[in-house]
Amino acid sequence: MASKAGLSLQVFGRSLSQLKAVVSAHNSSFLRQATTALANGRPYSTEKQPEEAAASAAGAEQKAVSPEVDRLTKELADSKEQKSELMDKYKRALAESENMRTRLNKQISDAKIFGIQSFCKDLLEVADTLGHATQAVPKDKLSDNADLKSLYEGLTMTRASLLQVFKRHGLEAVDPLNQKFDPNLHEALFQKEDKTVEANTVVEVTKLGYKLHERCIRPALVGVSKC
Repeated sequence: MASKAGLSLQVFGRSLSQLKAVVSAHNSSFLRQATTALANGRPYSTEKQPEEAAASAAGAEQKAVSPEVDRLTKELADSKEQKSELMDKYKRALAESENMRTRLNKQISDAKIFGIQSFCKDLLEVADTLGHATQAVPKDKLSDNADLKSLYEGLTMTRASLLQVFKRHGLEAVDPLNQKFDPNLHEALFQKEDKTVEANTVVEVTKLGYKLHERCIRPALVGVSKC
């Protein structure tokens, strides 16, 4: 009975020694932390420090705000894209409007300039008739016949006055004799052999052509040389 009691005392002694060692180690760790805190000029506490608490709160707030930031960022990107599309459409519409305005101004200008084109074409027949009349007068009989001379001079003056009116309104005669054939201004009626000039040269003019402000309203009827 005494041996059992002695054995229990030994076990209790060893447990007590281990407990003292654990308490001593815990006190040493606590003492080091306290000493470090005092050396840094701040009191030691077993509670969380304010910086750690603030960092934890900031992290939680950031996690809560992050979806809202993502949503606003996406809305901003969509708004910028929509603005770019609208700006592109605006510039296109502005360019089309400017082009239309330019075309309309040109049409108005052309209408002012070429509005008399049909009237001019009708007067060309009058000028042709006067030209044929002056050419039909026999020049060798002018000196012997005063009436014929007066008629010829009157026709010549009338035709010259008409051509002056034409010129004043931008209508000019085109006489391409001895010029290179131009299909934009001349209409070839026939070809004629002529060794004195190059090929495709106008050697005969049957009817004068006319231009209204550099626009051909009647091509000259001509004969062209050939090799």
